[in-house]
Amino acid sequence: MEDRLERMIFASRWLLAPFFVGLIVAILVLLVKFAKTLLALVLGVWGASDYEAVIAILTLVDTALIAGLLLIIIFSGYENFVSKLGIGGHEDRPAWMGKVGFADLKLKLIGAIVAISAVELLKAFLVSTQYTDAQLGWKVAIHLTFVFSGVMFAVTDRIAEGGKATRLLAKPGASPKEA
Repeated sequence: MEDRLERMIFASRWLLAPFFVGLIVAILVLLVKFAKTLLALVLGVWGASDYEAVIAILTLVDTALIAGLLLIIIFSGYENFVSKLGIGGHEDRPAWMGKVGFADLKLKLIGAIVAISAVELLKAFLVSTQYTDAQLGWKVAIHLTFVFSGVMFAVTDRIAEGGKATRLLAKPGASPKEA
């Protein structure tokens, strides 16, 4: 009975697979958005102001960052929680694949969110006349919250890693290399 329950619990990891397929669909949606923005930029190059062109380019950057973030989540989430990707030593396999643990994923995620937030903040400042001072203040506050959260995630992970090193060194016969 216990063995069956444990097998069922272990097999339940496959319930996450549709989530990752859904994220692939989300990347396709972003690709359509990216193509639409790029086409509008190219077609409007002569009529667009410098600010409009920069905003469009920042939108492209923002979209690419989000797509990259989704790809990191798909690859590392699938490998961490569902199954190893059976692509062997494929020449295009990202170097970080298979090495990104949950803590690393959190840091990559918050780093990407901070970058996306920075791009959005830059876009808001370029068209700051469209926003009230209070709205810009909120945008800055939200961005700083993301930055602070990222720093706190990194500090927390650093402290946790330090605790592991201390425990390893406290073991009889543990060497500094094991830490």
